[in-house]
Amino acid sequence: QLQLVETGGGLVQAGGSLRLSCAVGGGMIKLYSMGWFRQVPGEEREFVAAISAGGGRFYYGESVKGRFTVSRDNAKNVAFLQMDSLKPEDTAVYYCAAKSVLADVPRTSKEYDDWGQGTQVTVSS
Repeated sequence: QLQLVETGGGLVQAGGSLRLSCAVGGGMIKLYSMGWFRQVPGEEREFVAAISAGGGRFYYGESVKGRFTVSRDNAKNVAFLQMDSLKPEDTAVYYCAAKSVLADVPRTSKEYDDWGQGTQVTVSS
């Protein structure tokens, strides 16, 4: 089982940027598709972004398209989520997740096997 640790969350003003990192231990990240999700209390976990194992394919949730960028560094076993033009509605706990699959890029939370503990992102207006 992988160990995933998210860092980089915090408080930022609307229009600002944050970069989240997801450090992975216990396996080679190059064998896993990586996803980012977010959740606010009382709501379901929302898909934010996902990237294929090789990094060549990526997908975004509608609410973040054009503002967020997902990437990965397989040599360092780390995935990233660059968040620009942040809005108050982006406030949530952000989670990274991993799925042992090479060809597919899952975009629902139930498809992922391993999860980090989450990092809080708060965007003030």
